Amino acid sequence: MIELIKRLPKAELHLHIEGSLEPELMFRLSKKNHIDIPYNSIEDVREAYNFTNLQTFLDIYYAGAKVLITEDDFYDLTWEYILKCVENNIIHTEIFFDPQTHTDRGIAFETVITGISNALADAKEKYGITSCIIMCFLRHLSQEEALATLEQSLAFKHHIVGVGLDSSELNNPPSKFIEVFSRAKQEGFKLVAHAGEEADFSYIYEALDLLEIERIDHGVQSIKSPALLKRLKEEQIPLTVCPNSNIELKVFDSYQQHNIKQLLDYGLNVSVNSDDPAYFKGYINQNFINLYENIDLSAADIITLVKNSFRSAFIDDELKQAYLARVDEAV
Repeated sequence: MIELIKRLPKAELHLHIEGSLEPELMFRLSKKNHIDIPYNSIEDVREAYNFTNLQTFLDIYYAGAKVLITEDDFYDLTWEYILKCVENNIIHTEIFFDPQTHTDRGIAFETVITGISNALADAKEKYGITSCIIMCFLRHLSQEEALATLEQSLAFKHHIVGVGLDSSELNNPPSKFIEVFSRAKQEGFKLVAHAGEEADFSYIYEALDLLEIERIDHGVQSIKSPALLKRLKEEQIPLTVCPNSNIELKVFDSYQQHNIKQLLDYGLNVSVNSDDPAYFKGYINQNFINLYENIDLSAADIITLVKNSFRSAFIDDELKQAYLARVDEAV
């Protein structure tokens, strides 16, 4: 089964590029850019990666992002993730980035998007990995700030396929961002949003009905509403589930309690993703292996989860069919 997991080509739909900042690169960039970080060693950083909830993670996540200054830094960050894609047999990836985390520090939007997009272009040329970029708004900030970020992004629209919503979920419901998502839709962006991770399933309804999103990031709280489960199944709304993240942030106390198998058995369109892999102890293969070792997942389940990721990707039908055929070949 583990060999099958490693052999299968995969798509990753829920990956924060800032969350792939490994401690080694964090230290290297902090020295290069003369940025103080509150750790004395790589071991100190890893010890700090013991979280009690989403906010305790975000505090460290934003502190780490301060070392990212130049276009080359964003290129190097993205390229290190691409090398992990090669290791994990990820052949298509849809990368989130948080411009406000950087523009609020005085880093130009252009610096961020150029570094990321150049690395992704090189990944296509060198490894054949296809990709999309999704820009996320920070939900703990105001809608006005999100609208300003949307305006900034329009000059770089050719690099950005969609917009999302991330950061502190509790007390920051999707309804806070109706206008900016409406504007983004008018501009032709695909729409996704984090919902139903820590907050209750009402946030999933809001994301669907008020923001008109096409894909739910996380969505594990949907299990608490039979009516919502029925709707998600009927409409085949993708849920980009991140098992390691859910365990590390105490959404579930243990892997044995994770509900991805129940969601899958119900007929929902769920996929497996790594979220912030540098912080959550593993990239996509490790997420699959942890599920297999702790939950009664069959080979058919794993293949379905992998195929769901391609079916839910923001790529054309011809490429989807080509990628699904590669999964069948690997099986």
